[in-house]
Amino acid sequence: MVNDVVADFLTRIRNAQMRNQKETLVPSTKMLESVAKILKDEDYIEDFEKVEKDLKIKLKYIAKKPAITRLEKVSKPGMRIYKSYLEIPRVLNGLGLCIISTSKGLMTGKKAKLEKLGGEYICNIW
Repeated sequence: MVNDVVADFLTRIRNAQMRNQKETLVPSTKMLESVAKILKDEDYIEDFEKVEKDLKIKLKYIAKKPAITRLEKVSKPGMRIYKSYLEIPRVLNGLGLCIISTSKGLMTGKKAKLEKLGGEYICNIW
């Protein structure tokens, strides 16, 4: 069993893109469904669907290059990182996104700033 499901999720996407796969399967949790929904809304993946106990992630490519250039986990199980809404950074000068776990669920850093919510700084994606 994996301790950090988000890090495993990001690694599976990264590995699938390096192999130019069209889709990948990841174990399904509510948190990972929220992350996948954010990635779909922000146009980093084509789509996702729940298949039994897994999520099938359909990866997006633009001119045979992955839509996601880099994925990095910020808050780790051994060292949680929390930010107030004033401290949420702009990722790649606004071209990327960060995912924050707030009291109202997972959301992008931009949306968390607008709603004036802080929380655990999960990951950066660009």
